[in-house]
Amino acid sequence: MSNTAQTLDLDAVDAYLRAHLPGYKGPLEATKFDVGQSNPTFLLSTPAHKYVLRRKPPGVLLKSAHAVDREFRVQKALENSKVPVAKMHLLCEDDSVIGSAFYVMDFLDGRNFADPTMEGEDNATRAGVIDEMNRVLAELHMVDIDAVGLSDYGPPGNYIERQLGRWSKQYRASETEVIPEMDTLMERLAATIPPEDGQRTLVHGDFRIDNMIFAKGSTDCLAMLDWELSTIGHPYADLAAVIMQWQMPPGGEGRGLDGIDRAALGLPSDEAFIASYCERRGLPGIDNFGFYLSFCFFRMAAIIQGVLKRALDGNASNPERARQLGRHVPQFAAHGLAALDKG
Repeated sequence: MSNTAQTLDLDAVDAYLRAHLPGYKGPLEATKFDVGQSNPTFLLSTPAHKYVLRRKPPGVLLKSAHAVDREFRVQKALENSKVPVAKMHLLCEDDSVIGSAFYVMDFLDGRNFADPTMEGEDNATRAGVIDEMNRVLAELHMVDIDAVGLSDYGPPGNYIERQLGRWSKQYRASETEVIPEMDTLMERLAATIPPEDGQRTLVHGDFRIDNMIFAKGSTDCLAMLDWELSTIGHPYADLAAVIMQWQMPPGGEGRGLDGIDRAALGLPSDEAFIASYCERRGLPGIDNFGFYLSFCFFRMAAIIQGVLKRALDGNASNPERARQLGRHVPQFAAHGLAALDKG
């Protein structure tokens, strides 16, 4: 079988797992998940066990993108922490096996919510799931990075400045047309970076409800997924990422809460969610939250621009979905400017 973003060389994977994964026994079947725009993700099924394989996509990639080795390392480091993660089994960095690096982890038989409205759930479940999101987020930012061996997982200090530089370069590298709102947003963010406040924590980089697996029949989180953008950085970027998604339109495209009567659904306001997070972390409050929110809109715009570029180049995991996402870059940039204006 050829190796593309859509397929997997089952014979090669089977041989590798037989040699490197204790207890593994075939025969092996694989099914590609629809999720995982960046790193193609497959369900591996054997008669006795189910695993998940995440691989780098084939082809020419942007520098530092699709870092499955980092995803593996951070989840392995968190396996005994209060941050729920799947059990990591192995990392293969030998491109000759299936054409790109990959890792294998346990499959978790839980449930996943596509968006924060959690259609079909009762108010108590919605409130419980969002509170569990809040708990996991706070616990993530309270992980002792030295104790879990992640003190070198990101450069020291200046996280926001470095992120702005990184994603500005990534955006320019994948730019397909001039978007004035993005140009203005990058200029304004660079000119208004808040002073360092001494907070240096593990950050997920894409913290949202659809990157979480919850237990069936309860609101407990079984695992936080999709750690590709994780690093050592500033915790408010993760918190703002949650609020950013909630300000998007509801439904399949935005998966947000804009215009939704949250109280009627048992969902907290932005302010209540931030207050709960601050209480869990022992913080008095957050100054200039609008900057961090604007930064998240900018970063997401840069990410989906990269997804669009891969679709146009023929390397996207889900090409049609990638093209749909790409049309929203100007919208995210406009939201970023509005958040800066609001402060």
